[in-house]
Amino acid sequence: MAKQKTDPNYKVVAENRRARFDYAIEDDLECGIILEGSEVKSLRQGGANIAESYAAVEDGELWLVNSYIAPYEQAKMFKHLERRKRKLLVSRKELANLWSATQRKGMTLVPIVLYFNHKGMAKLKIGIAKGKKTHDKRESQAKRDWGRQKQRLLKDAR
Repeated sequence: MAKQKTDPNYKVVAENRRARFDYAIEDDLECGIILEGSEVKSLRQGGANIAESYAAVEDGELWLVNSYIAPYEQAKMFKHLERRKRKLLVSRKELANLWSATQRKGMTLVPIVLYFNHKGMAKLKIGIAKGKKTHDKRESQAKRDWGRQKQRLLKDAR
């Protein structure tokens, strides 16, 4: 078996772990994000949070709303706003599909992970999701617990 090399450019910056608990994610989409220079430097240091953010289609454009990127201390003159709206880059066809999903089907666009890809470009993976009800959350948690219990039983049986 060949040894897999780890890519030095690929780095997960921020992850929304709560998204899979609160939403039933039906599809996901990788999109680019327009950032300022100090924002990129701050992301490389790992200062970001996308837990409370969401994506929205407004005026024919896709925006990331309420995401937090920590201020970059070395940027004296050209600082960025921590919680500004950031434009996301998708094709027109994907944008039309996202608009249709949110407006007609009642779906939500949830950011899942913010990362640097193998080329060193900042990317955001957004999920097209439907909100879970409380009983759905309990059901998925019970299923996860049963999977863990089953693994323990199989391990003990060996």
